[in-house]
Amino acid sequence: MTRLPVRALVVLFLLVLSPFVVASAAAAGGGAAKLNASSSSPLYGIEFPPFNAGVADAGCDGKLVVEEEVMVSRSPSLKLHMTHRSAAEAAAAGRTRKESFLDSAEKDVARIGTMLRRVAGSGGGRTAAPANSSPRRALTERLVATVESGVAVGSGEYLVDVYVGTPPRRFQMIMDTGSDLNWLQCAPCLDCFEQRGPVFDPAASLSYRNVTCGDPRCGLVAPAAAPRACRRPRDDPCPYYYWYGDQSNTTGDLALESFTVNLTASGASRSVDGVVFGCGHWNRGLFHGAAGLLGLGRGALSFASQLRAVYGHAFSYCLVDHGSSVGSKIVFGDDDVLLGHPRLNYTAFAPPAAASAADTFYYVQLKGVLVGGEMLNISSSTWDVAKDGTGGTIIDSGTTLSYFAEPAYQVIRQAFVDRMNKAYPLIADFPVLNPCYNVSDVERVEVPEFSLLFADGAVWDFPAENYFIRLDPDGIMCLALLGTPRSAMSIIGNFQQQNFHVLYDLQNNRLGFAPRRCAEV
Repeated sequence: MTRLPVRALVVLFLLVLSPFVVASAAAAGGGAAKLNASSSSPLYGIEFPPFNAGVADAGCDGKLVVEEEVMVSRSPSLKLHMTHRSAAEAAAAGRTRKESFLDSAEKDVARIGTMLRRVAGSGGGRTAAPANSSPRRALTERLVATVESGVAVGSGEYLVDVYVGTPPRRFQMIMDTGSDLNWLQCAPCLDCFEQRGPVFDPAASLSYRNVTCGDPRCGLVAPAAAPRACRRPRDDPCPYYYWYGDQSNTTGDLALESFTVNLTASGASRSVDGVVFGCGHWNRGLFHGAAGLLGLGRGALSFASQLRAVYGHAFSYCLVDHGSSVGSKIVFGDDDVLLGHPRLNYTAFAPPAAASAADTFYYVQLKGVLVGGEMLNISSSTWDVAKDGTGGTIIDSGTTLSYFAEPAYQVIRQAFVDRMNKAYPLIADFPVLNPCYNVSDVERVEVPEFSLLFADGAVWDFPAENYFIRLDPDGIMCLALLGTPRSAMSIIGNFQQQNFHVLYDLQNNRLGFAPRRCAEV
């Protein structure tokens, strides 16, 4: 049995499932990482030349020396900070933990529905990233941007601190491995959701320029419902439409801009020029205070894919506890500490059966589920991807809970019911989650162990706080797993990923994971 400490689960997350979205609570008391409080703070921006050229830093004057193109076996790494805010801030906004959680679960359902439509449909014009984009000669610094929880702004995803434009201005963007397009709310904002701080103003940036409707990159996005005629292919802007959960979408012009992030080692920064992003003038949905979204999917337009030629074919993140305000990071390129972790485990990415929008998602091949150390009796076909592309298992940073195909979920749920300590009374009719238990005044709750077994033999063992949620002060503890509504797809959500360093190694086509106190990364 795994023991579940009260302090590890005292905070309920508000992770909304808007567009397809951490150190322990005890560690959080040691001091929270601070965001750069001002968007006007000094940033020593150094622009990269085009990705097909090697570059070397010429020093603090911001100039670059373009060197002869040299291939290297190891690319540099780019590191971005992440933080998860305290759920207490959600309570300050007048919402109970239970209300926040139910809202998150409802939005998960909307997100999953959109994922299914993408798999079954055309995928909104997304195209897989080129496989042959080799990393170039690299810079030695690691690039860092803050990622924090969206709890305080009513969002359940993780927010990445990114500087956009020239001069660079700070925006918090949702980190999402389940979508590709990077976008910001843009002036003029004709129909926008509420966000903290001003929207991005293209007129205030010297580096902004539109992607024209005749540009090949315009074909990577779906046009608006009533697309404008492309009368002047070299001059007219490229309109786009991109959707997420129910009623969540962004519409605007595809554009190029400079994205700046901080460097860990020197305190300076680097600016990646010509990043394709959506300048959204009509934006609706479940984004709650964020300025936009940073897509990390497999498609060509994602931030990870666009940086691949400089930082290589890998990125990783470490999500702190959902209730923590301590900073964490997302790393583009190789992370030596992670690669040397003695408990780093790998499982191969599994290709989808149908090439479509599924090119966005990161599939893995499950073989089975263990509860209390015992393999459950679940048919192996439950985990397979069907010929039409449905089914299978993905790992996703934008979905809160983990969801399993309904036949598997029913077996998993019953296994916990059968193996739970009978001293904890079952709570009947608790909304959404099942089973739930009354654990009032229990300091350390014992729960059965939970693991995922992959087809290649890899095993992912989870601590109790990653699959049970405790709702204090109510004294209620619930299994934080659900069945996938109307689908055979299974999803490993971000609640189960907390305090694991998760590596997306696309060069070797594998997912890595290692237990880690993410506040220390």
